[in-house]
Amino acid sequence: MNRFSALLFDLDGTLADTAPDLAGAANALRIRRGLAPLPLEILRPWASHGARGLLGAAFELTPDDATFADMREEFLDYYAAHLAIQTCVFPAMAQLLDTLDARRVPWGIVTNKHTRFTTPLVAALGLAARARVVVSGDTTAHSKPHPAPLLHAAAALALDPQHCLYIGDDLRDVQAGRAAAMPTAAAAWGYCSDGPPDQWGADYLVHTPQELLPLL
Repeated sequence: MNRFSALLFDLDGTLADTAPDLAGAANALRIRRGLAPLPLEILRPWASHGARGLLGAAFELTPDDATFADMREEFLDYYAAHLAIQTCVFPAMAQLLDTLDARRVPWGIVTNKHTRFTTPLVAALGLAARARVVVSGDTTAHSKPHPAPLLHAAAALALDPQHCLYIGDDLRDVQAGRAAAMPTAAAAWGYCSDGPPDQWGADYLVHTPQELLPLL
C-alpha cells in the first residue's frame, strides 16, 4: 500500500524559484527612490515572506511604519506586472512533477500567495492544467499556518489529510500541516528563512525533490 496518495507543494521556494522576480520588485522600488539595488542573495531568503519580508529586507520597514501600506501596494502592483520574468520551476522539481504525472499521482499547490498572483503565475509556469488543486492565500478564510488551506486541498482531492504529504520550505508550512493532521516534509532546497529546517519538527527532511518518490 502506498504511504501517501497525493503530494501538496508550497509554491515560493518549494515548487518554483520565485525569488528573482520578488527581489526585482523590491529593487525596482529602491531604484525609484535613488537607492542602489540589493544583491539577490540578500533578498532571496525573504521571498517566502512576501511583501512584508521583502520590504523589511529592502527598506527596514515594518507594518507599523506610516509608509508601509502605500509601499506594499506599490510593490504588489509592480510584482503583478513582472511575476514571471525570471521565475521558473526548480529543475529537479520539474523532473519530479513529470514522474508524478507519468505515475498518475495527484499533486497540488497550497500557497499563501493571493489568487491575483497565483493564478497567472501557475499558468505562466505551465502548471495550471496539471495541478489537481491550487489553493491560494485567499481561497479560504485563513492562510498558513492555519490548517484551513491544507484541509481545503485534501477535501478537493477527496482524500483524508493523513494520506497527503505537504512539502514546504518555511516553518509555517510544518505548523499548518501539524494543525491539519497532515504529514509534512521540509524542503531543504528552499529559502528556509526560519532557521535550520531539521529543527522545524517536520515528519521528513528532504534535500532534493527526488527524495519524495520513495514516500509514495
